[in-house]
Amino acid sequence: MFNPGRFGTYARALGAAAISAIAFAGAADAAPVQLFPFFQPLPPVAAPLQPYQPYQATPDQAAPSDDQDAVEMPARFRRQTVAYATREAPGTIIIDTPNTYLYYVLGNGQAVRYGIGVGRDGFTWSGTQSVTKKAEWPDWTPPPEMIVRQPYLPRHMAGGPGNPLGARAMYLGGTIYRIHGTNAPDTIGKHVSSGCIRLTNDDVTDLYSRVNVGTKVIVLPMTERRADLGAATR
Repeated sequence: MFNPGRFGTYARALGAAAISAIAFAGAADAAPVQLFPFFQPLPPVAAPLQPYQPYQATPDQAAPSDDQDAVEMPARFRRQTVAYATREAPGTIIIDTPNTYLYYVLGNGQAVRYGIGVGRDGFTWSGTQSVTKKAEWPDWTPPPEMIVRQPYLPRHMAGGPGNPLGARAMYLGGTIYRIHGTNAPDTIGKHVSSGCIRLTNDDVTDLYSRVNVGTKVIVLPMTERRADLGAATR
């Protein structure tokens, strides 16, 4: 049986629910409810990576260099053509041990002069030899005499930039001595070696291009100190 009082109660309840729904919808339009406030928005997507571009030097900027000879060399030890009086034939190498110079005789009173490092006290020598072998980026096998003095040395080292013989080597007769490059260009002009003659890698490469197997090499003794001849001509 229909009960008007109970129907009125239901009607009022439905009306209240409708008003609440409308109010909620209006509030949602004004400011959306953040159901999960602990979630943070994702960061913006980074720009795509650019493809690798090789180094390009600008017109006023030199490209990087790995040249180990890039040290400030005293002017007198820089490779240069000088006046040099000698009766030796063109192509002869003369080692001026006391002045730490190597001369490559050009003839007509001229020579190419290089700064060198020579043997330390007790390890200089003199005499005439010839180039019996040439090698690019030579391996290094310290002779037994050196191993006895310095047992910590490696028994063999493959050629390369870290090798003490540097970029080139010219072997002298049947001796243990060589004219070679160095990875320590700051030793040029000093008495530091065990008897070998060392040049910068750049200079030894230049000399190597001029020298043939059989080239005569004259090593002057420490007592035969000759004056520094002539100004550079080039």
